[in-house]
Amino acid sequence: MSEIDKEKDVYLFLHGKMDLQEKSIEELVSKGFSKEKIILALPDKLGKEGDYMAMLWAPHNPDHIKIQKITKIEHVEPEGVIGLWKGVSKDDMFTIPL
Repeated sequence: MSEIDKEKDVYLFLHGKMDLQEKSIEELVSKGFSKEKIILALPDKLGKEGDYMAMLWAPHNPDHIKIQKITKIEHVEPEGVIGLWKGVSKDDMFTIPL
């Protein structure tokens, strides 16, 4: 597992699985993320380069959290539920089982 920068924000993508919010946050904290830096992802509010994305995966029946690091942000027109995140480039880091 890669080293976590506890000063960086973590954007949590639940894909509508609100029942897994608390469990997901607990798992992220257990792996070294700061609870105060975990933010529920919204389509109209982006993170910054160097921040993290924590995404329940696979969206319809998640069994793990995919951790990614934001590497680049390009301006795009928002699209559906993806919104501004459509312009975010990221690198996969590791996964956390649910």
